[in-house]
Amino acid sequence: MAHQPSLISLQWFSILLVCISLFSWTIFAASPDAPLTLDYYKSTCPTVFEIVRKEMECEVNSDPRNAALVLRLHFHDCFVQGCDGSVLLDDTISLQGEKKASANVNSLKGFEIIDRIKNKLESECPGIVSCADILTVAARDAVILVGGPYWDVPVGRKDSKTANYDLVRENIPTANEGLLSIIAKFLYQGLSVTDMVALAGAHTIGMARCENFRARIYGDFGATDSYLRNLKSICPAAISSSGENNVTAMDNVTPNLFDNSFYHTLLRGEGLLSSDQEMYSNVFGIETKKLVRKYADDPLAFFNQFSDSMVKLGNITNSDSFVNGEVRKICRFVNTSK
Repeated sequence: MAHQPSLISLQWFSILLVCISLFSWTIFAASPDAPLTLDYYKSTCPTVFEIVRKEMECEVNSDPRNAALVLRLHFHDCFVQGCDGSVLLDDTISLQGEKKASANVNSLKGFEIIDRIKNKLESECPGIVSCADILTVAARDAVILVGGPYWDVPVGRKDSKTANYDLVRENIPTANEGLLSIIAKFLYQGLSVTDMVALAGAHTIGMARCENFRARIYGDFGATDSYLRNLKSICPAAISSSGENNVTAMDNVTPNLFDNSFYHTLLRGEGLLSSDQEMYSNVFGIETKKLVRKYADDPLAFFNQFSDSMVKLGNITNSDSFVNGEVRKICRFVNTSK
C-alpha cells in the first residue's frame, strides 16, 4: 500500500512553499528596476502600439490560433535570460540559437508574425523599436483579440546579442514535469505560485502535441469515454513519426476564446497535460488547488491576476542587454558590426 503524506507533513510543506516564495520575491524585489516605461517611444515612435495592434488583428483574424503562438513565444523568451528577444534568433555560424532546443523545436511557431510586425515598424520608425518589445506588446494584443483582459505594457527593452540553448532545457517547464519542479522554475524567475497558476490559464487557447499528452491519455486520464476516444484517435499509443506532431486543443470547450474554461477542465480531471492537472490533483498542491477552484469560480479574479502576472513576466529583464544590447534590424539576426 502506497505511503500517504500525513496532514502535518502537508501543512509543513505548504508553509515551506510560502517561505520560499517570499524569499524569492525578496531577492528579485531588491534588484534595481529595469528602465521600462509606458511612454518610452512617445517621441521616437508614437504609433508603435497602434501598428502592433493592427498587425495582430490581421494575424488573429486570419487564424485565431496565432494568438496562442505569439503568447507562447513571449513566455519562452522571458524564461530564458529574460525578455530580450533571444528566442527569435536563428542559428548562425557564430551563434547557437534557442529554436532547436528540445523544449522549443516542435513547440514554437509564429516567428514570421513578429517578422512582419518588425518590417512595418522599421518602415515607420527605423532602428527604434526592439524585437523584445514587439513580442511583449504583441502577446498582450493577442490575448485581447481572443477575448482576454487588457494590461499596460511597459517598454524600453533591448535585444540581446546572445542566446542560451542550454538554459532552455533548464528553465522551460515541460508537459510531464512534476508540480514541485515547475513551482521551483517559476520561483527562480521571481514569479509566485499564484503567478504560475494564473499564467497556466493561457492554455485555454493553447494546442498540445501528441508527444506531450500521450502518456497522460494512456494513463490515469479522467475524461469521458467519447473525449478519450477522440484524443486516442489523434494520438495513437504507438510512437510514430506521423503521429507525434498531431495537435489538439488544451481547452476542448472554447479553444479559441480566452476565458476560464481551462480551470474547469482541471476540476473534471481532464487537463490534457499532466503538468497542468498536477496543479489540482497533486497531493502537495494545497495552494494551487485553491487557486484553480478560485479561477474556475471567478473569471474576473482570473483576468485580474493574469494581467498582473503578465506584467511581472514581461518585466523579467536581462540586465546585460540594457548595457550591451541593441535594437535589431531583423529579429532573427544580431546586427552586423559597422
